[in-house]
Amino acid sequence: MGRVTDLAAFSALLTDEGRTLLAALRDHDPAQELAVASRLRREHPAELVTAAIGQARLRQRAVAKFGARDAYRMYFTPHGVEQSTRATVAAHRAARFRDLGVRSVADLCSGIGGDALALARAGIRVLAVDRDPLTVEAARANAEALGLADLIEVRCADVTQVDTSAYDAVFVDPARRGGRGRIFDPEAYSPPLSWAVRAAREAPHAALKIAPGIPHEAIPDVAEAEWISDSGDVKEAVLWFGTRPGAITATLLPGPRTLTGRGLPNPPVREVGGYLYEPDGAVIRAHLVAEVAEELGGGLIDESIAYITSDVLRPTPYATAYEITDRLPFNVKKLKALLREREVGTLTVKKRGSAVEPEELRRKVKPKGRNAATVFLTRVAGAPTMLIGRPA
Repeated sequence: MGRVTDLAAFSALLTDEGRTLLAALRDHDPAQELAVASRLRREHPAELVTAAIGQARLRQRAVAKFGARDAYRMYFTPHGVEQSTRATVAAHRAARFRDLGVRSVADLCSGIGGDALALARAGIRVLAVDRDPLTVEAARANAEALGLADLIEVRCADVTQVDTSAYDAVFVDPARRGGRGRIFDPEAYSPPLSWAVRAAREAPHAALKIAPGIPHEAIPDVAEAEWISDSGDVKEAVLWFGTRPGAITATLLPGPRTLTGRGLPNPPVREVGGYLYEPDGAVIRAHLVAEVAEELGGGLIDESIAYITSDVLRPTPYATAYEITDRLPFNVKKLKALLREREVGTLTVKKRGSAVEPEELRRKVKPKGRNAATVFLTRVAGAPTMLIGRPA
C-alpha cells in the first residue's frame, strides 16, 4: 500500500497544481517549512503539499549534481538523489560512448535517469530500465521535463530479464547500497558484478559503473578500468568493454584530462625536496602515481605513501604542488611554537599514513594570526613526520 500511496503522491506533482506548488517552493527556506506548509494547506490538499515540500527539498540537494537549471525541473526520489551520477561525469561517459560510434544504449539500473539524460543529450537513443515503479516514473518525468522523451524509452523491469541485443552498447549501474549502507563486495551489488560482466561481454561495447575502491585484482582482463574525479573528488570507477583490454586510466574533470598507465615500477624513495606533490585521488586509485612521478622527475617520500617530492616546480594537472618550508619529526609542541612564530591563523591539515585526525591537531595547536600554512601529517622513510608548506 505504501508504494501505491507514493506513486499517487508523485503523480499529483505532475499536474498543473503540483507544478505550480513546486515553482512556488523553489527558493523555500527549510527552516520555515512548518509555516510554509500551514499556509499552503489552506489552498491545496495536505498530501500534495507534503509531497511538494519533500520534492522541493530533494531538488535543492540535487543542485550539486545536476546544476540549478536542470535540478529545479527534474523529479527525484531520496535514493535517486543519493545514487545519481554527477551530470559532468555522466556527460563525459556519454561522450566516450558517442566517440566509439555508439548510437543506442541499454541503460540498466537507470535510476531516476541521470545517465540516460546525458546519453540522449549526446544524440544517443536510450532504453532506461529499472525495477522500482516510483523510480521509473521519476525517470519518465525527467525525460519529459528536459525535452528528451523522443530519445529515451523508460521501462519497469528486472534488468536481468531484458533483451539488449538490439542495442550498440550496454551501461550497467548496479545498486551499491543496501539496508545497512554502502556495499563493498562487488558480488553483493544488485545485480552482482559477475552478472554485469557477462552482460557487458555480450554487447559490442559496454560500461559498468563500480565503486572506486574496487580491488584491482577483481577487474577482468578484458576490461579497461577508468577512475574518474571531478574537481578533485573521486566519483567512480568504470569498467569499459570493447575499448582497450587491460588499460588503466585516470580521468580528471573538468577537462577531461586522462592519464594512461604504462606499467611503471614503483618510484624510488628519496629525500624531501623543495616541493611536495599530492596526486589527484583518481590517480592514486588507479595506481598511476609512478606515471606522475616520472613526469615530475620526482620520487616518493615513503614507499607506501602517495606523496611525490621534487626539487623543481613543474606544472601538472594530475597533482597539486606545495612548496615545503619546514620538516619536523612529529611533535605537537614544536609545531605549535613554529605556527605561533609564523603567525599562522589559517591552517590546512592533510594526512596520509598518520593516525592523527586533522581536527584534533587543529584544536591542540590553536592557530592564530594573519598568515596561512598547510601541514602534512605523514611518514618520511618510515618515520612520523610533519611537513609544513603552502600551495605553490
